[in-house]
Amino acid sequence: MKQAIGVLALALMLAGLSGCSYLFYPRAGDYATQAKGANGVETMINLTNMMEATAAKAKGGKGVDTAFDDVHNQFHALNDAFCGVTDAQAKTPAYDLAVTHKKELMAIFKRLWKFKGDQPQRDLHLDLLSTELKELRETLQTIK
Repeated sequence: MKQAIGVLALALMLAGLSGCSYLFYPRAGDYATQAKGANGVETMINLTNMMEATAAKAKGGKGVDTAFDDVHNQFHALNDAFCGVTDAQAKTPAYDLAVTHKKELMAIFKRLWKFKGDQPQRDLHLDLLSTELKELRETLQTIK
């Protein structure tokens, strides 16, 4: 019994730490499929467009409503889409900048999650998220 619990704990830990997995955010896989482009960069561009539109819909809400949940799942799909970039694309300076934008998006989203139930903080963070998505999209366009 002790071994079974250990094996299960190890399996859950490995699944949780794997980069491109939709175990905990299964709807993220649906959004990744919808945004699928000819390559990883085009998929990320499509996801930034999708997230920006959904973030606009999430304004004025409170808590984890449908639009906010969609932004959340799209955010995880975008993070995982970075795994679809080719080695040649990953070696460009523009990709390094895209990774910086990804880290900034993570910080913004953490604050957005904290203030998801507090207006006007939620809307302010959604605006900030949209601005960062635009910057990421512009950076991705240069990689393409």
